[in-house]
Amino acid sequence: MTELKNLDPAKLPRHVAIIMDGNGRWAKKRGMPRTFGHKAGVEALREIIKMSDELGIEALTVYAFSTENWKRSADEVGALMGLLLEYFTKELEELHRKNVRIRILGDIDGMPKGTERQQQALHKAIERTQNNTGLLLNIALNYGGQQEIVRAARILAEQTAQGSLKPEEITPERFASELYTHDEPEVDLIIRTSGELRLSNFLLWQCAYAEFYITDTLWPDFDREAYLTALQAFAGRNRRFGGV
Repeated sequence: MTELKNLDPAKLPRHVAIIMDGNGRWAKKRGMPRTFGHKAGVEALREIIKMSDELGIEALTVYAFSTENWKRSADEVGALMGLLLEYFTKELEELHRKNVRIRILGDIDGMPKGTERQQQALHKAIERTQNNTGLLLNIALNYGGQQEIVRAARILAEQTAQGSLKPEEITPERFASELYTHDEPEVDLIIRTSGELRLSNFLLWQCAYAEFYITDTLWPDFDREAYLTALQAFAGRNRRFGGV
């Protein structure tokens, strides 16, 4: 494997977003239930977080559970929620020790009945790490990009109705200030595993000028070498942001 030190820090993305896709297919290929793939996916995530921290990347956003994922079978949703609770129970203190700051993108308190323990674990993780200054780990959970944009629009509409904000003061910057990622850099690189070619309602505003990297690798197989390959591909891009 190419040494991480060979990467030019000036060419690294400040903010990486990942759509972690392919857990179910990974498990099916092995004749195992989908939950087996989700467990393997957690292990892959652990390594990518560690590597992002080592490289000094400012923000890493991972798509853990969308607002649409509640449509999945009760067994699969239950398994995913169980893994979520297990992850934060086991990993929180290690992440805190490494100076990682955890932020949840999405409506924690809007999660359905039966997820109270998960909600408590999420709030605890946010509170425990809120003063940390290292890697910002965004976990998109009960999240939808369209819902986030509507949420911001409603906040601005309320302020306008109250007279504290003029319509002409609603700029892209002002709008962005009401998003979950209000104080973070825009996404530089978005990675999607398993070869699918869609955003799936993920960070629709924040990815306006993001570089896309699509790989056929299924998420549980997305290891440090695969991540390095994606970062090297990004380093070779010529980003023009609408210019020439």
